[in-house]
Amino acid sequence: MAKLAYKPVGILLGAGAGMVAGLVFKQVWKVAGRDDDAPNATDEDRGWGEILLAAALQGAIFAVVKAAVDRAGAVGVRRATGYWPG
Repeated sequence: MAKLAYKPVGILLGAGAGMVAGLVFKQVWKVAGRDDDAPNATDEDRGWGEILLAAALQGAIFAVVKAAVDRAGAVGVRRATGYWPG
């Protein structure tokens, strides 16, 4: 039952995590990169190294934020219901 009840909560948390991760990445890239905007894979003026570094950094940040948000959501559900949703 807790798993079913957690499903909509998990979807909302996942969407929120994606937005937070995007904001965090933009701030980190401003410090790490030479430019305020992170490169896209199709940016002609950017080199392979910069594009791959940006992609790796963005992926790592997304994974950490998503894991933290998912874990916090599961802990919250356990506190509220007494059951672990996973």
